[in-house]
Amino acid sequence: MINIRELAVCPATGRPDELGRVTDAALAWDNTGILRWIGPASDLPAEFRDAEGIDAARALVIPGLVDCHTHLAFAGWRTDEFVERCRGETYADIAARGGGILRTVRLTREASEAELLARCRVFLAAMVRRGVTTFECKSGYGLTVDDELKLLRVYRRLRDEFPGMIVCTFLGAHSVPPEYRSDRSGYVRLVCDEMIPLVVAERLATFCDVFVENGAFTPDEARMIFAASKSHGLRPKLHADQLADGGGAALAAEVGAISADHLEFASDEGLRSMAAAGVVAVALPFASLYLRQPPLDARRCLAAGVTVAVATDFNPGSAPCYDLPLAMMLACTMNRLTPAEALRGATINAAKAIGVENEVGSLEVGKRADFVLVDAESIEHWLYHYRPDSVRATYLGGKAASGGIHD
Repeated sequence: MINIRELAVCPATGRPDELGRVTDAALAWDNTGILRWIGPASDLPAEFRDAEGIDAARALVIPGLVDCHTHLAFAGWRTDEFVERCRGETYADIAARGGGILRTVRLTREASEAELLARCRVFLAAMVRRGVTTFECKSGYGLTVDDELKLLRVYRRLRDEFPGMIVCTFLGAHSVPPEYRSDRSGYVRLVCDEMIPLVVAERLATFCDVFVENGAFTPDEARMIFAASKSHGLRPKLHADQLADGGGAALAAEVGAISADHLEFASDEGLRSMAAAGVVAVALPFASLYLRQPPLDARRCLAAGVTVAVATDFNPGSAPCYDLPLAMMLACTMNRLTPAEALRGATINAAKAIGVENEVGSLEVGKRADFVLVDAESIEHWLYHYRPDSVRATYLGGKAASGGIHD
């Protein structure tokens, strides 16, 4: 590809704002979809000069975006709860009377695997059009053995047909289902003794997530679940410190989690522990926006030495939006990242949050040719002057995604 206004490498190592910018750039990949050369067009090696080139028409080129926190498979919506929150009700109030996560669980249990797969395809196609080429997808709206496996099997089918990359996370510990309301320990045992072994036996997930929060799971319950998951080869991830400081950041460091997500109320001590343990912090500005909560101060994370990623948290309740570039803009205005830091947050840092940084997340030789053409004069202007139609094209393995991809 030639005639690139500016290319952002987003190298795997470097400062939090290091983009490795190349102006008047070119890039080349082979017929297997692997990058072979990146640099100034004037330095393009002779072996690539005779190849048929694609004209970028002075677009910006960035790595394919990585959405490292989504709840893609669910049934139904919760529009009425959005209206209730507009009138002053809280997320906790709605959940206490049977709404929230458990309402989506009821609807999702009723949906077939085919119905869920069809919905996921629509969401995925729309996200690809916005520049996303790698996804993390969580279960968590089944909360029975059969229904959690159903969600993860949907993701496996999606992964088998999608030319980009999908990483799956088991989130059986999303909420205690109503049938176990008086037997929390029984549900924890079900997750540990039945769900996790079956998930691993079918190779349905790479990570095990736990929602550690008041009204969800305690740190001690999470420790039990993580001990079981690690014994079966699933690395921990956490929803942590979203509504209050429950020690989730420190717990993430203690259990060797790959990431801790939300962290709006994480303590300074917890963030320092995460930095020492190499845990990635994932900022989720849509959740803060929709729930009218104080957002994560990402500058505090960076000052503590924590790597910060950015994701949508796409779900039907607290973050019903899958527009990752919009989340990146909000990461600047709400989480106080610079545009360069937000771009790294949604590329190489997000790839690190799901363990695929050696394959995607940056435009470096040997990685997948997943990249995006953006109609903007600079990275900074792109996120400052946000436009929903700014992505010109998304490339997966060196091939342009079209409206036909799962549309």
